Amino acid sequence: MAETLLRLREVSKSFGGTRAVHNLSLEVEAGSIHGLIGPNGAGKTTVFNLITGVYPVSGGTIVFDGRDTTDQPPHRIAALGVARTFQNIRLFQSMTVWEHVLFGQTLKEHRGLSLLLPARWLAASIGTEAEGILRLTGLWEVRDQPAGTLAYGYQRRVEIARALGSRPQLLLLDEPAAGMNPSESMELRRLVHSLREAGRTVLLIEHDMAFVMGLCDRITVLNFGEEIADGTPEQIQRDPQVLEAYLGAEEGEGESGVVR
Repeated sequence: MAETLLRLREVSKSFGGTRAVHNLSLEVEAGSIHGLIGPNGAGKTTVFNLITGVYPVSGGTIVFDGRDTTDQPPHRIAALGVARTFQNIRLFQSMTVWEHVLFGQTLKEHRGLSLLLPARWLAASIGTEAEGILRLTGLWEVRDQPAGTLAYGYQRRVEIARALGSRPQLLLLDEPAAGMNPSESMELRRLVHSLREAGRTVLLIEHDMAFVMGLCDRITVLNFGEEIADGTPEQIQRDPQVLEAYLGAEEGEGESGVVR
């Protein structure tokens, strides 16, 4: 059986009298690409904020790689191997692509190594790793350009590259294909597959159903902060609750009765 890397057990989050997430249980298998979908306001980004420690939970537990991270602050969760991108791109406009990756690498603890290794060797090791990330994400040719001068699709890749700099086991992608044209989305799909082949586990939020269904191994669907379905893309496409609650039964069914 596949190992569970991330486990949420009856996790809830309320903001005053507003219930954003309610009794959510979720398991993400190591080495998988797992989708988290649902209509606007379903609580998807709130789940990401709970996993990464941005928000404290109101109830329930979160376990990552066998460790209870429920009450851990964001920097400790990041150090354990969790990284994310954001729904709205958050880059340093004047920093180069290369500098963004180096910035991501600073999130990893190097102080212990620095006591044992020459600074020149450590710098060379970091630089080699950064080059590998830039080549993997297709950013090597634009590595010296300021991030703010790049096209939208490239900026999305810079966010991913920066996150990879911290060497995460689990990468959370919040609407990575938003605003992309079909060609950019296809390249992004190839990139996410490459990340899995390189040993990463990916949990992503996305509204582009073609992107999600063609990429994910498993999908969890939220509505009003609660899970309404969980399964393979084929199962999700034909789930009546998804068709009704996520897209609406009439709008969401094609001739084959699948989510479009």
